[in-house]
Amino acid sequence: MTAQPKIIVLDDDPTGSQTVHSCLLLMKWDVDTLRLGLADASPIFFVLTNTRAMTPEKALTTTQEVCQNLKQAIAAEQVQEFLVVSRSDSTLRGHYPIETDAIAEVLGSFDAHFLTPAFFEGGRFTRDSIHYLVVNGVPTPVHETEFAKDSVFGYQHSYLPDYVAEKTQGRITADQVERFVLADIRAGVLDRLLQLHDNQCVVVDAETQTDMNQFAAAVLQASAQGKRFLFRSAASLLTALAALPPQPIAAEEMARYVRQGKPGAVIVGSHVKKTTEQLEELLKAPGTVAIEVDVAHLLEESSDQREALLKQTLDRAHQAHQQGQTPVIFTSRQELTFEDTQTRLDFGVAVSTLLMDILQGLPDQIGFLISKGGITSNDTLSTGLALTAARLLGQILPGVSVVRTPEAHPQFPNLPVVLFPGNVGDQFALAAAYQRLAMNSD
Repeated sequence: MTAQPKIIVLDDDPTGSQTVHSCLLLMKWDVDTLRLGLADASPIFFVLTNTRAMTPEKALTTTQEVCQNLKQAIAAEQVQEFLVVSRSDSTLRGHYPIETDAIAEVLGSFDAHFLTPAFFEGGRFTRDSIHYLVVNGVPTPVHETEFAKDSVFGYQHSYLPDYVAEKTQGRITADQVERFVLADIRAGVLDRLLQLHDNQCVVVDAETQTDMNQFAAAVLQASAQGKRFLFRSAASLLTALAALPPQPIAAEEMARYVRQGKPGAVIVGSHVKKTTEQLEELLKAPGTVAIEVDVAHLLEESSDQREALLKQTLDRAHQAHQQGQTPVIFTSRQELTFEDTQTRLDFGVAVSTLLMDILQGLPDQIGFLISKGGITSNDTLSTGLALTAARLLGQILPGVSVVRTPEAHPQFPNLPVVLFPGNVGDQFALAAAYQRLAMNSD
C-alpha cells in the first residue's frame, strides 16, 4: 500500500468540499494556518481563496500568495508527497488557466495538469471529451446552458480540448491536449500517466463515480512512482482521491447538530434560476418567513438608504425569530444590468457586504444557518462569521456541505452552517435541507 499523499485543494469558492467530510476548511492562508491543514489527520484540506469573486489580476496574485506560503508550510511540516487541486465550478466558470499557471509557476514543476470537471451529484459528466449538464433529464452540452453565457466567465465550447484552446487563447491548441476517454479510463491509464511530462494538458472523461475512482487509483499509483500532477477539477475527483469512510452523522440526522432545537436563519445571495425556483419552494415550508432585500437601492450609493435597509431587514428577522420562525433573507431576484464587468463586481461586493452585516446582526440564539450561493457562502465563513478554519461535518444533501463553527466562537459557538451552492439540487432541495434541520424546532 502506497502512502496517501496530502491532497491540497485551492477552492475558488467554499462549496468544493461538497463530497467529503471531517476535514478542515481554511479561510486564511498564512503559513501557520496552512501548517494546521497539512498537520491535520485528514488526508485532504481546503484553502478557500474565493477567487471566482475577484478580477483576473487579483485572482493571480492571491493564488501566487497562497502557493508561496504553501511552499514554506510544506517545508516546515516536511510533507513529502502532495497533490494540488485547483477546485473550480463544474460548469467550467472560473479563472482558468490563470490559477493553474500560477500554481505551476510556484509549486512546479508538474508532469501534467488535468481537467476533470465531472460532478455527478450536480448532474455533470464528461463523455468523448464533451462536458454535459443534465437539464430536466436531458444531457446537454454545457456551452448550450445558461452558465456558458456568464457575463464574467462565459465560453463557447463544451468539447474540452476546444475549451482549453479558447481559454488559453491558443497557447495550448486543441490538438496538443491529451484525451483520456471512457474506454481508456476503464481499461487503465497508468502507463499513459507515467509517460506525461512538461505539464501536458489532459482532459478526462467520467460518467460515474466508478470511472473517477479508477482514474484516481491510477493517479495515486503514478504519484507514488514520482510523477507530479496538478488538477483543475470539480468535487467528484476529491471523493475518489481522499477515499474517506462514511460521514459520522448521516444526512437525515443532521438535526442533531442544531443548537437547542432552535429555529435557524437562511441567507440567499445567489440569483441563478435554480436558486429562485428552490427559494419559492422553501418559502412554502411551515415555519419560514420571507424577508426580501431590495438590493437595487444599493445602486443609489446613499449610506442612509443602506442603513435603513439593514435595520428594516434585521427588525423583521428578530421578530420572526421571537415568534419561533426561521427568517429567509433573500436578495431581490431581478437581474440588473451594468455598464462593465468592474461595476458588476463592485455591486456584488456591496450586496455581499450588506448580507454579511445582516448575518452579524442576527439573533445570537439561532439554531442553524443556511447560506445559499457559492460566493455568499465564502463570505459567510470568512467575513460574516470571521473564521480562520472550520471543521466540515459532511453533507446534508448530495453536494451540500455542513460545517460547524468552533466552540470558542464569540457570537455563534458550535453553529451548524449549511453551504449550499447556487446550482445544485432540484427545486425542492433547499426546502429539504431546511426541513432536515427544522425537525426539532417546530
